[in-house]
Parts: sequence; structure tokens; C-alpha cells
Amino acid sequence: MRLQGQTAIVTGAGRGIGREIALLLSKEGAHVWCVDPGLGRGGEETEERPADEVVAEIRAAGGKAEPCYDTVSDFNKMGDLVNGIVRDHGKLDILINVAGVLRERMIWNMTEDEFDMVINVHLKGHWNLCHHAIRHMRKVNYGRIVNFASDAFKGSVGQCNYAAAKGGIISLTRSIAKETQRNDITCNVICPAADTRMTLTDAVKENRKRKLEAGLMTQEQYDRTMIHRGPEYIAPLVGYLATPDAWSISGQNFHVEKGRIHTYYFGEEQRALVHGEDEMFTLDELATAVPDGLMNGLTPIVPKEKPGTTEADVKSA
Repeated sequence: MRLQGQTAIVTGAGRGIGREIALLLSKEGAHVWCVDPGLGRGGEETEERPADEVVAEIRAAGGKAEPCYDTVSDFNKMGDLVNGIVRDHGKLDILINVAGVLRERMIWNMTEDEFDMVINVHLKGHWNLCHHAIRHMRKVNYGRIVNFASDAFKGSVGQCNYAAAKGGIISLTRSIAKETQRNDITCNVICPAADTRMTLTDAVKENRKRKLEAGLMTQEQYDRTMIHRGPEYIAPLVGYLATPDAWSISGQNFHVEKGRIHTYYFGEEQRALVHGEDEMFTLDELATAVPDGLMNGLTPIVPKEKPGTTEADVKSA
């Protein structure tokens, strides 16, 4: 077992991707703390305790696991969790941040609470646990952190809060990797594609169709999303990145789905306009140079045709 004797936190561990990761880490010998308050898809309170279910499953298989029902957005409670593990077990080796909620709405209809809820659970929740965990990992010069973002970081209609949080998580991950590289603490981020209660809804299916029709998704990409992709396919790469063997991999962004793993470049220079002299560009120069030179041949973020917004579009959002 590759993780024998190690301690791990997995957030969002009660369902979906988090559950599969918790099960895999336990199978590899880790003692896993399963963090999941049992909230609904939109962060609403429920009577469910999925953390208990996955802990029972792990223990029934002979593994070690503990439940935690606190929300990752609570800085102090996450600190108590990390400090308690270190106090009682001497260390925290692995942190996997999966927990998240969704509050989907177009930006002009989104409320401040809907924006704050998603940012607090995703981005701040990641920061909370990374902050507390790394304080201890640095003392022993070891740690493995895997954060979870989404392909929504590229921009996602009706999910500006979620997309902003996920883009922030990618930048957070790269910053952590640079800050902790001398301490044998790695930090990577995964953009998963899997069918879970969070991702596979009627609204998501309709959005995929719109992207296909608008030319923002190829037919091959669309067809791939229609094949069942269980969350169990995400766990193996997470498990590998959590091992000591993955010491040289840090700051990387992976897309993972059934039968496919690929990496993303981040912040690379694609094309440049260079002024021949030490002068400012003029508006007249840019009016020609930007569309004909800088942007020519680049994949458009939105359709090139001027969009028309109908009343039906606004109401459906």
C-alpha cells in the first residue's frame, strides 16, 4: 500500500468525486478524515450525513476514517480540524480539496449572497485548509495537496461566480507550489469531467448544446460529454499525486475524465505586437494591428457574430 501510515483530509468526501478519492486513499493505507456537512447542491441545509456513510464503508473494508461535518468556508473550524489531527496523530500528510456548491444565474440576475456563497466555499475553502495544513507540513518538510478546479475557469455561461472561484483556485495552486517547493510540499490542481449530482443536470445538458451550436465546442467534445463518465475515473491520478513518488510534480493543472488525462498550459504568450521603436501604440495602429495581427487565427472566446439578446434569453437565465 502506497500510503500506509499517512493521514489525509478529503473535503466533499460524502459523495461523487470526493467519496471515490476517500475510498482510494483508504485502500492505499491512509487514515482519512472525510469532511462533508451534507449540504445540498446549492449549499442549502439538509438532514443528510453522507460523511457517516463513506466512513462506515471505509471501516467495513478494514480502513481507518473519521467524519467531519463542518463547512470548509469556516476558517476557525478548519483550523481546529487540522490542528486536532496533528495533535493526535503527529502529522497531516495529504490534503485533497474537493468540496463545492453551485448557485447558477446570469451575472445581471445573480445576488451578492449567491456570489459570496460560491466564492467562500470554493476559493476561500481551499485557502482555509491549505493555510492551516501547510503551517504544519512545513515543519516536517513534507506534504501533498491536490486542489479541484474546473474547465469552467475558461468562462462559463450562468456560472460567473463558479468560474471566478475555479480560476482563482488554479492561481492559488500555482502560488502555493512556488512558495512550498523547498519543503517537499507539492500542490497540483485537477479540472475533472465526471457525472455527479453537481454536474449532470438538465441545465448543464442544455448549455452543452448551446456551446456546440455556437461553435464553442466541437462535435467530438460534445459526443464525449454524452458518454457516462463516473467519478471513480478521477481518483487514480489524485491517488498518484498524493504519493511520495510524485515529488517532482507541482503547480500543474490536469484535466481528468474517463479514459483521458491531459495538462493545461497557463499564462503562455501566444502572439505579440511589438513596436519597432520606444513609443506608445496609437489607436489608429491598434485598430488595424489588433484584429489583423494579434487576434488573427486565435480561437474565439465568444462567437464572432454580434449576438442579439432576446427577452426569452433573459428569462431563461
